[in-house]
Amino acid sequence: MLIDVHRCTQSLGTVTFTLVRHIFLWVKSSNFNRKLHDWEFHVRLKAFPTQISQLTEMADLLRPLSDQIQEVQSFREKNRGSSLFNHLSAVSESIPALGWVAVCQKPGPYVKEMNDAAMFYTNRVLKDYKDTDPRHVEWVRSYLSIWTELQTYIKEHHTTGLIWNKTGPVATPSMFRAPSVGPCPPPPPPPPPGPPPMFMDDSPKPDDTSAQHSALFAQLNQGEAITKGLKHVSDEQKTHKNPNLRSQEGRTHQGSPAKSQNPSSSACAPAKKHSPVLELEGKKWRVEHQEKSHDLVIEETELRQVVYVFSCSNSTLQIKGKVNSIIVDNCKKLGLVFDSVVGIVEVINSRDIQLQVMGKVPTISINKTEGCHVYLSKDSLDCEIVSAKSSEMNVLVPEGEDDYREFPIPEQFKTLWDGSSLVTEPTKIAG
Repeated sequence: MLIDVHRCTQSLGTVTFTLVRHIFLWVKSSNFNRKLHDWEFHVRLKAFPTQISQLTEMADLLRPLSDQIQEVQSFREKNRGSSLFNHLSAVSESIPALGWVAVCQKPGPYVKEMNDAAMFYTNRVLKDYKDTDPRHVEWVRSYLSIWTELQTYIKEHHTTGLIWNKTGPVATPSMFRAPSVGPCPPPPPPPPPGPPPMFMDDSPKPDDTSAQHSALFAQLNQGEAITKGLKHVSDEQKTHKNPNLRSQEGRTHQGSPAKSQNPSSSACAPAKKHSPVLELEGKKWRVEHQEKSHDLVIEETELRQVVYVFSCSNSTLQIKGKVNSIIVDNCKKLGLVFDSVVGIVEVINSRDIQLQVMGKVPTISINKTEGCHVYLSKDSLDCEIVSAKSSEMNVLVPEGEDDYREFPIPEQFKTLWDGSSLVTEPTKIAG
């Protein structure tokens, strides 16, 4: 499967796909695929004869896989300004599916969830290149097949999760180290017979279990006599008749160490401070990590330029002139005023966004956003607004000279079968 993805990436052969080729060449040169494959093979192989006694041991066993997943996600974060950011995001968002071995009950749906996360970005790739470059379409197909085939394998062999042997020797991280990279050594001689299985001391013995069950049923069979061993509680000891006990109990709960939080453990580590960015990088304007900045202006724009706004909060940005597209990603309390856009304006993973169109824009896309107000101009009333997984969206249409009329975008829908297909329409809630 991974070979097909790498082949599709190499077949592109254009300069614009240097980054996508680089990630797979890096994966191949660093034996990343082999590490993951060998690691998961060893986990599945060792799970049958061994056991996991504590969650900390499971975390130690998963650390090699976690480190490799972090490398992929870090690669994506370092290339946020790439024109192929959707490709890198598809890989980064779905790569945690390799941790299915740690899912206790149903790893199949977990892998499917990661696959759906990848499809959120691969659908954008298909939208951009479906009619222009079929090689991108082939890349999407081959990459998504990795997770669909993994789901099939899990459904056939590990439907309820990886099962560890309860009576085998305790697994250690050294048992799961993938073989070192290099030429394969000659096969070793047959190993001597292994030691007999080790049993945990705290595992209940059959005799002890049966004895406990017998004692339990003997007590239940006493009938009414079972209450003879209960202690009488006087009125002075009852909390509902003695207000003083209730107040003492409240103070005891507040001061109990079990429920009190350790300031050192509950205090969150301060977030890493990034330097604000407002610069033109090639054909892309980067506006990143701006906080409480209400005088941000981009003036010298061209038709082929793209504006990427990332991780800005409590700020206002004005874009003059006409640009190709605008992307607002992971922003909070951002006001955006722009003249005209020939392509699309996208709002992703954001909150409390206000957009104001002064000229024309053909399409506005709102995804995974809570709170978005769109002020349209008279020239942009034919704008197409596409929303998904978002809430509190409103469109304000000009009415008169300086007045606007507000219209909410539906968030609730109903679907009916009309005999031949499904028909979906907004739900009209009276109130």
